[in-house]
Amino acid sequence: MSTLTPPSAPKSDAVAPPPVTLRGSARVLLRVHRKALWAAGGLLVIGIGIVVALRVWMASAKELCSDGDMTPCGGDYLPSYARTSSELYLSDGGTVLLLLAGLIGVFVAGPLIARELESGTFRLAWAQSVSPAHWLAARLAVPAALAVIGLTVLIAVYRWGLWALRGYPYSHLTPWHASGIFPGTGPALLGFALLAVAVGGLCAVLVRRTLLSMSLTGLVLGVVALGLGKRRYELWPHVLRQGQGPQAVSPVDWHLDYGMLTASGHRLYWQDCFGDGMAEDARACMRARGGVTHFTEVHPASHYWPLQLVETGILLALAALAVFAAFRVLRRLHG
Repeated sequence: MSTLTPPSAPKSDAVAPPPVTLRGSARVLLRVHRKALWAAGGLLVIGIGIVVALRVWMASAKELCSDGDMTPCGGDYLPSYARTSSELYLSDGGTVLLLLAGLIGVFVAGPLIARELESGTFRLAWAQSVSPAHWLAARLAVPAALAVIGLTVLIAVYRWGLWALRGYPYSHLTPWHASGIFPGTGPALLGFALLAVAVGGLCAVLVRRTLLSMSLTGLVLGVVALGLGKRRYELWPHVLRQGQGPQAVSPVDWHLDYGMLTASGHRLYWQDCFGDGMAEDARACMRARGGVTHFTEVHPASHYWPLQLVETGILLALAALAVFAAFRVLRRLHG
């Protein structure tokens, strides 16, 4: 008599569990670090709220002349306290955003990667069909994506706040090239954030100690930020303007240096005369050396985007090198 029960499949035909995908690893990562995610969201809301509040405050305050009249008054113009205070706060907004991007890298280096390597909890993930490369990729891709999204929003809001200052005269605290503004108004900030994530991952797999990895990441990012800030003017060729007056010197220009040209075109800088102890008669000093025409080296406002894009390219190249090095170190240590 035949049986209706089908024969059991051989053990060799058993279906293997599906491999863990990057999306699944990302969900696990977000669940584990949800408190940090909520904190980051809170900082995002606070940053947006501050800029909105400053712009509303500026819009509600009246700009007065020294006699209280609202008509144009030339040199007697008296800005409102709301506007001058907003300029002061917004003049360091780019630095604040740069620090936030650096904190993302410090978090990646410490709680996200190095702490698991130090405590040994990474073995649990690797035992569940998660390769070391897959494990590291998830811990770099998730914060990188969140950082780009969040900082893009903050860049847009920050630019919107700065835009309100363009309609006011005598605004001197917020030039486009200022070290406290330039890093937070364009794609260079996103490049720095991606570099922060990459450096954090590299320091974590190299050191495998939480506090030491965080400290090393902060040090490296600080050196990069300071180095770019000091040498940013060299990222794009400057413009040489000859003569005096508005055509040669404009308030929106980034003034680099100035002096006089000789008949042969040789540049004489004012600081050369100041160094000779002739500051009281610098012009006579320049004339004595053969100076005939004034010149100014500037970055006009049109150089904003070239400077931003070149700096972004440098940061992305450094980030790619750091990511490559992180995976090579992980492979060498753990296969």
